[in-house]
Amino acid sequence: MDAAARQPLELAHVPDLDGLLALVLVAESGSMSAAATRLGISQQAVSARVRTAEGVLGVAVFQRSTQGVRLTPSGQVVVTWAHDVLRAASTLSTGVAGLRPATRTTTRVAASNTVSECLLPAWAAQLRTRHPQVRVQVHPGNSEEVLTRVADGESDLGFVECPSIPRSLSSRTVAQDELVVVVAPDHPWARRRRGITRAELARTPLVLRERGSGTRRTLELGLEQMVEPAHEVTSTAAARSLVQVTGSPAVLSSLAVEAELAAGSLHRVTVSDLRLPRRLRAVWHPRQRPTGVTADLLALAAPRRPTSG
Repeated sequence: MDAAARQPLELAHVPDLDGLLALVLVAESGSMSAAATRLGISQQAVSARVRTAEGVLGVAVFQRSTQGVRLTPSGQVVVTWAHDVLRAASTLSTGVAGLRPATRTTTRVAASNTVSECLLPAWAAQLRTRHPQVRVQVHPGNSEEVLTRVADGESDLGFVECPSIPRSLSSRTVAQDELVVVVAPDHPWARRRRGITRAELARTPLVLRERGSGTRRTLELGLEQMVEPAHEVTSTAAARSLVQVTGSPAVLSSLAVEAELAAGSLHRVTVSDLRLPRRLRAVWHPRQRPTGVTADLLALAAPRRPTSG
């Protein structure tokens, strides 16, 4: 172990996980009340958590106004780091749970960002309603990482958003999605009645997901030639925040920005000569075909339609 690793961790200015989660959800939602709804607590409780977190950090994360809250430049950095800490905490919790003696039926699921954020929570809740003793062990990651885990037998079921699936894996479509261009409400593109063109999008530095993500791969196939990104991030939440704070456009899942578009904190820009539809799919290894509760989860995600005849 090197000398740096032996030094005690400096955690005096690190808020607790509840505080970090409040910061992230307020940043995503654009308001304390919307974050309170997502957390299932009062607006006053969310505001208190945010104030406490800012006090511990010693940094103003948000600018408050009658229109809501906006991230400060320092706040944008803090929220990006906070999201990484929460993901790491989730990974730790999931991993430790997997080390405990099995007392309940467990299904191991790997899910890409859009599915894990927008769709999987509802499917898992329905599964637990049917099977209260079931534990869904989720490993988040981009589509490339999910495919690797399923192929290696580390996950019983995967959910991906990439354009193609290796022939070595079986798959089933669970949802239809579309990538859309989004900007902050005060961006010049938000005033374009006719939108923009594919060429204009390709020559604009964008907020992009990392290589290996299904979102990035779909966009690269649609544009082919793009300039270097303005920012490259490993989560949709970080991308949404960067759009609002830095003014750079992004191309993201329509499912992942639905709430922000409805709230007006993001604006969708039409691209006159480009559409980016895609399928979100469940994947599994043919030699580990879903059975039991894993099959039930797959059925909830992609119910078979009855055939006529």
